[in-house]
Amino acid sequence: MRATGAVWGRVTTVLDPFILALAAVIGFAVFLPATGAAVPVVDHATTIGIALLFFMYGGRLPTDEFVDGLRHARLHLTVLACTFVLFPLLGLLIHLATPMFLPPLMVAGLLFLTLLPSTVQSSVSFTSIAHGNVSASICAATISNLLGVVITPLWVLVAMGGTVTPSWASVQSLVIQLIVPFILGQLLQRWVGPVLRRYKTYLTKVDRGVILLVVYGAFSDDMRAHMWTQVGLGPILLTLIVCAVLLTIVMFALAGATRLLRFNRADRLAIFFAGSKKSLTTGLPMAAVLFGPKQVGILVIPVMMFHQLQLIVCAQLARRWSRDPVPEAPDDRVAVTAGQ
Repeated sequence: MRATGAVWGRVTTVLDPFILALAAVIGFAVFLPATGAAVPVVDHATTIGIALLFFMYGGRLPTDEFVDGLRHARLHLTVLACTFVLFPLLGLLIHLATPMFLPPLMVAGLLFLTLLPSTVQSSVSFTSIAHGNVSASICAATISNLLGVVITPLWVLVAMGGTVTPSWASVQSLVIQLIVPFILGQLLQRWVGPVLRRYKTYLTKVDRGVILLVVYGAFSDDMRAHMWTQVGLGPILLTLIVCAVLLTIVMFALAGATRLLRFNRADRLAIFFAGSKKSLTTGLPMAAVLFGPKQVGILVIPVMMFHQLQLIVCAQLARRWSRDPVPEAPDDRVAVTAGQ
């Protein structure tokens, strides 16, 4: 029994339980997709859920830590350059190179992946494990998400017109469902922020529940439209390989750039973990709003693949680097957990 528990423990440290939940929801949608009267119910619940999600993102932004971390301007610019310049440029190269090998929606999904902001929770967690600059990591990942609410949709409009073009209605939905709730959350942060952060553990379940609902609705639409007949095992495996190559290139680029720019060890770790990530929790709702349910199911597959890969690789690296000797720098090694 103990051996079985140990094996399961090792499995769950490698496989993100949320990814397992996503896989279960996808399987459920394949065999029992929403049909008939259930379709508008799922659609309306998804719309409300996404708006609630971005209201909570804005409301729980840790303002004091955010302001404190702003003094690391050079660090934040490095992370932003990787997230919104290097990644998108690599995405455009992939977009040019893969159309002959992958279905159009998978190609679009790979490009969309590169346009997303960083993720907060795993970036901060891995930085803390490796004894990096946690406060700077919180700020860098938060700035990335804050700017991503605007930069990612703009990048989509500029870069994805040749394959999947968001309509004006999609842009309006983006403003109503994402930007307005986020700004409202920021305006009310003084009052709702402490409550949202206090019950962060419970609200994380709400976050993930909304995302699971988005995925269920998207894959239900795909099943009703028989879109999965366009995708076989070969494209899935090739997409996984492309995601792995993309992650490898970015990680090597970040490791080289941070040494060239003479960041200290703690800052290098913060940049490495924040700059190499892409946010699943931001990406799936954005995709649902920007592209609509008829396209998003297949389009977000690269995002889910990359999410799992980045967790597996970064978990191993963080554990390994945690054993390195670290100079005394108490302020950079405060154990902090930030929710997203």
